[in-house]
Amino acid sequence: MKKKPNMTRLLILLVMALLLIVYLSVPSVNAFITHAAAVLGSANVDAVIEYIRSFGGWAMAFSFCLMVFSSLIAPLPAFMITLSNAAIFGWWQGAILSWSSAMVGSAMCFYISRGLGRDVVERFAGKGALSSVESYFEKYGTKTILVCRLLPFVSFDAVSYFAGLTPMKFLPFFIATGIGQTPATIVYSYVGGMLTGGARIMMTGLLCLFAISILVTIVKQIYTDAQNRKAEKDA
Repeated sequence: MKKKPNMTRLLILLVMALLLIVYLSVPSVNAFITHAAAVLGSANVDAVIEYIRSFGGWAMAFSFCLMVFSSLIAPLPAFMITLSNAAIFGWWQGAILSWSSAMVGSAMCFYISRGLGRDVVERFAGKGALSSVESYFEKYGTKTILVCRLLPFVSFDAVSYFAGLTPMKFLPFFIATGIGQTPATIVYSYVGGMLTGGARIMMTGLLCLFAISILVTIVKQIYTDAQNRKAEKDA
């Protein structure tokens, strides 16, 4: 019974190592991923829309992969993709695309975390990111996933990663994620599909403030942990 988790861990690490090697050794792949991350991190919805549209008939498939990518890499703002999907494909089609791709991303985060364990995931996803949601799990228990999915200032990815470190089973996690992320997906999609010009810029700015607040919380947690470790050593 003990071999399965070990094999899962080795398999995930092997896949991650191979992807890292490809990223570092193939210039075209490196440039592609770096550019995608830069576009997402630009906080410019129009730039993201233009980027996704540039893939023509593959735009929907690319957007799906882009959402999964942003789910795995916590600092990247997934709501930018949700807004863009609605603007490109229409609000309800964009909502379905964003919801389904985010579900796949959350499932991958969950299983990566469960397979690798906390020590490795802290290095991959960030110790501060995990610590920032730990209090929610302590406070709400099994209801944490549903509660956190309804809070726009809680990191979507960190919740998925941390859930994989708990005894929680996958099906309850997946169902709660699906229910919890539906309201935000619908709202963001409506904004992306219906609002234009200054109204959409204002809404994007507000969402960016939410994203920044998440980053500040994570950085603050990292600093606090470092200070606590220093105090323990001095003691």
